Amino acid sequence: MLLLMVTSYTYILLLLSNNKPLFAEVSVLVHGRSNTVRGLNIFQNMQGYNSSSNNYKVRTEQKNYSAAFFLRGNISDLNVMIPGLESYPHANNNNNNSTAGNALDGIRIALIEPTFTAAAYNNSFYIFYQKYSHTPANVNITKGLNFLSTVVTTYPTITPTSKVHSAFAMLSLLNNLKLISPHSNITVLTDVDVNNALIFKKIDNRRVDHNTNAYDLIILGHQEYVTQMEYDNLKKFVSNGGTMMLLDGNVFYAQVKFDPTNCTIMLVKGHGWAFNGITAWKSVSERWAKETSQWVGSNYLCYSCNITFANDPWEYQHHEEQYITNNNDKILMNYNASLIKYPIRTLKPVIATYELNYQKGRVISFGIYSDDIITNQKFNKYFDNLLLQYSSVQKL
Repeated sequence: MLLLMVTSYTYILLLLSNNKPLFAEVSVLVHGRSNTVRGLNIFQNMQGYNSSSNNYKVRTEQKNYSAAFFLRGNISDLNVMIPGLESYPHANNNNNNSTAGNALDGIRIALIEPTFTAAAYNNSFYIFYQKYSHTPANVNITKGLNFLSTVVTTYPTITPTSKVHSAFAMLSLLNNLKLISPHSNITVLTDVDVNNALIFKKIDNRRVDHNTNAYDLIILGHQEYVTQMEYDNLKKFVSNGGTMMLLDGNVFYAQVKFDPTNCTIMLVKGHGWAFNGITAWKSVSERWAKETSQWVGSNYLCYSCNITFANDPWEYQHHEEQYITNNNDKILMNYNASLIKYPIRTLKPVIATYELNYQKGRVISFGIYSDDIITNQKFNKYFDNLLLQYSSVQKL
């Protein structure tokens, strides 16, 4: 009863502050069966591990982070396409034909759910990290290796669960993109889809043209764990001329191997460890640190360190951030970060929203963990303006 009262009170406050209904049923067609999802309770209470300090971490909710989020209306109203599910026709909405909405008409947008990362956090990798956090270098671990393999959930956004990382942000973006562009062309993909090169144009049922993008813009959440193929495909997407937008920090941190037969991932390298399927040993923290700096423009900073932001229009609190590591980055908003009591005293990191041109395309990163402020109206306006600015350039 107490939980019901708290939930109801939170719901009323959200309605008053955002003037948007947040709770609804989401109907989808999964493998030929019609499912209605009630109560997508998506919490950000995942556990994690910071390899640089060997600290086990527990993510807690930020003040702007709603405990639950539900799409307004039926998912078919959002014109969202999900590979493997039914592609829904757009429901006409003549009340939302604004100039802002028209600016996104024709822009092909894909949201990439971080399903590999969700799997790694689901009572799996981090149990191993915690157990062997004090293991010396050059020591081979042969026990507890089952925790370095885990099952991947398909499309967790449409599955009732409380263990989905970044799914809340993806859901919120679906709703937000629909509001600013009623005729937007949005597709929901997962890490598996990107691994399978579905971000490129199909030649036939088995082949794709890696030189031709299927989308203009792809938006990533917390893609902490990716396969080598997914990493290469995202890099190729940008080099082809696409725009990749990074909502969160701590991306491309570790490599996993995907087994399509069992729909599982296995840690390969990164996050302080390497694993060959037989034994595990201490290794690098960030898997592709130098390469990521070259085409993404930033690298992961830290979790357990103390960071404050002098420029903080969204009441953001330190969580996980990227810091500028490429001199070609064009800073769009500098958060004026201060790093307190960091082991490397000479490090003066610049944390910022930035843009980096890479070959024919570009990467736009918010530099912060935007999941935590995804319901902040000021942040939403900034996101919308950035998106509309990109779409105007895209149409030239």
